[in-house]
Amino acid sequence: MNNKRPVNLDITTIKLPLPAYTSILHRVAGVLLFFGVGIFLYGLELSLVSEESFELLKGLMASMPVKLSIWIVISALIYHFVAGIKHLLMDVDIGDGKQSGKVGAVITLLVSAVLIILAGVWIW
Repeated sequence: MNNKRPVNLDITTIKLPLPAYTSILHRVAGVLLFFGVGIFLYGLELSLVSEESFELLKGLMASMPVKLSIWIVISALIYHFVAGIKHLLMDVDIGDGKQSGKVGAVITLLVSAVLIILAGVWIW
């Protein structure tokens, strides 16, 4: 087979538009949520099993790594929610053009950033 197509195997040189990055980040947030639900369910189980396990959970919740993990999962939830609203609007033909897609991506990132910072302040 004599195919003369150019092949770019270096993914770091590919320039994607901003809406593509927000879409990829939406998928990454979904994966983080999938695993984060397990963490939250484990915490729920600890809080309900016995008084001793509840005290253990309270001690764990005061540690910095656990607070960071909770903030990461809540950040993923916030971003996934905001990007999901943007996708729902696009499903009804609001903001699905090239220029409006860029504006929607910027709005998604800005609203998510503000809410994620507020969540960090609330957690800490």
